Amino acid sequence: MKNLLEFFTPEQMLQNLPAGLFLVDTHQHITYWNTEAERITGYPADLAVGRHCSFLEGIPCGKFCGLFDESIPKPVIGVPCIIKARNGRSLHLLKNVDYLRNEDGRIVGGVETFIDITEHKECEMELRREKLSLEKKVRQRTAQINAARKRLRDILDAMVDPAYIVGNDHHIEFANRAMEKTFGPLAGKICHQSFFGFSGPCPWCPMPQVRQGKSVCQERFYESVERTYELCHSPLEDENGHISKLAVFRDISERKEAEKRLLAANRELDDFVHTIAHDMRSPLSPIIGFAEFLRDNCSDKLDEQGLDMLDEIEKQGLKALDLLEDLLKLSQVGRLEPPAKAVDLTRLVREVQKELRAPIARENVTVKLAPLPPLALPATLLSQLFTNLISNAVRYAGGADSPIEVGGKHSKEWVRYYVRDHGPGIPEEERERIFDLFYRGSTRGKTPGTGIGLATVRKIVRLYNGRIWVEETPRGGSTFWIEFPLKEKD
Repeated sequence: MKNLLEFFTPEQMLQNLPAGLFLVDTHQHITYWNTEAERITGYPADLAVGRHCSFLEGIPCGKFCGLFDESIPKPVIGVPCIIKARNGRSLHLLKNVDYLRNEDGRIVGGVETFIDITEHKECEMELRREKLSLEKKVRQRTAQINAARKRLRDILDAMVDPAYIVGNDHHIEFANRAMEKTFGPLAGKICHQSFFGFSGPCPWCPMPQVRQGKSVCQERFYESVERTYELCHSPLEDENGHISKLAVFRDISERKEAEKRLLAANRELDDFVHTIAHDMRSPLSPIIGFAEFLRDNCSDKLDEQGLDMLDEIEKQGLKALDLLEDLLKLSQVGRLEPPAKAVDLTRLVREVQKELRAPIARENVTVKLAPLPPLALPATLLSQLFTNLISNAVRYAGGADSPIEVGGKHSKEWVRYYVRDHGPGIPEEERERIFDLFYRGSTRGKTPGTGIGLATVRKIVRLYNGRIWVEETPRGGSTFWIEFPLKEKD
């Protein structure tokens, strides 16, 4: 089998090399120029052969050319070089250089092979420029962040409210003047050790939520300074994307004391109302009883005016008794703790309907009940709440063509209930006042009532941080809405 080299002449092999190649004599005149050299430089062989190799304007070239410098060991491998192509473009080459020797070992010329790495160099330069540009932007952004951080700290220092910044490792990075004035030097200390003497993070530490980008507000009593603060914890991101926690303190000690005094005053007022209402029921019952006795047993001895006066005594006595009963209920609201298990409100309201079946039948009205979301509040208070709202709707909207509707809905944050009627409605200017104690609206007509029922409902709702309002029902009537907040689940 023949060797493959036998099929090709040396000329053919040189022409088919995948690299540019040229030969020079000892005077550095080009004696050979292959096809790839033509392609890379743009110079055909007839324009290159015979010329001094310096026509390529190579860098380094001229006196720095080391082709025939015996002090430079040969071969030279992987030397970078820049030449001018025929179209004037600068080309980056990577070349190898060696001597050409005859059979006696005498140097008769030189050989150079090269590849074009211009695109690689341009990409490299572009990357370098991008790197420099990015570094400049990073420096500018870092300077902006540092300036913003300094402004933030200057602002915090100027605040009268204590504030501090703490990192993920619970070390205090910064404490403003007000903070250190209240708690002493804090920078570098561990927050839970400094404030509460804990060996580990506080059980209520909001750092996990803050690291998720959430803001958290808490109330906390600090025994070391005997003050109660409202704390607002917010995420604070640095230039590297690390999140610290900014905590701002608001001293609410006086407000909490005022709340305690107000609660105590409210309890005293409730006790007073309860006592008065309870004690006044005792003389009212015999007055009503005597009036009934005189009407039943002495009516033949009284004239028409006397009988009318007995009826009025009984009527006013029953009215006063109703008022006292309502005052007793109002004074008792708020004495119960919420149950551990949610109350089945659908079932509870059905029981309320049964208790109100007499007035519902008397007013010839129907009550439509949709499934209600359960709620963890005392069942007795919820029963009182819906009893008041439904009986109020029956009393003022009874006899209407449309039914009274009871329903509810909920989200992750709240639960809402409504009692909707299609009666005469409530004027817009009265919708806030109808929850006031003893207030009765202009549309009441001759409808009996004490003006305490809706005030009781509002008191129940407020005691559990809810809210109540009334809206106009489409096509007439009133819709009472009650909303209670739901505790956020972890």
